[in-house]
Amino acid sequence: MLTLQPRQRVGHDILLARHGNHISSMRFDRANDRIVAVLDDGTTDSAPNMISPLLQMPETLGSVLRSDWRALVMGTAMMLALGLLAAAISIGLMGNMDEEQLAQLAYTSSIY
Repeated sequence: MLTLQPRQRVGHDILLARHGNHISSMRFDRANDRIVAVLDDGTTDSAPNMISPLLQMPETLGSVLRSDWRALVMGTAMMLALGLLAAAISIGLMGNMDEEQLAQLAYTSSIY
C-alpha cells in the first residue's frame, strides 16, 4: 500500500521555469504559502509553494509494475507453459523418428 508522502516545495522551480534569469530576488510569503519573485523590470510574480500529494503524477516503470504485477506474472507463466509444451512436442516427435528420417531432416534444414 502506498502512503502519502509529504508535499513537495516547488515555488522556486516554477518561477525559475517561467522567468529564468529575469528574476532579481525571491521571498517566501508565509501567510499565503507562496513564493514571490521580483523581476528585472520591477514587476512581481508568485507561484504556489506546495504540490498536493493527491496529484496524479505520470506513470513510471515502478508504478506500472506495482499496479500490473498480476497480469505480468500471468503472461510470463503462460508463455513459459507454451514454450515447455512446444519443447515437449518437438522432443516427442524427434523420439519417434528413425535415424534415416533424422538424417534427412538434418540435411534439408537451413540451419546447417
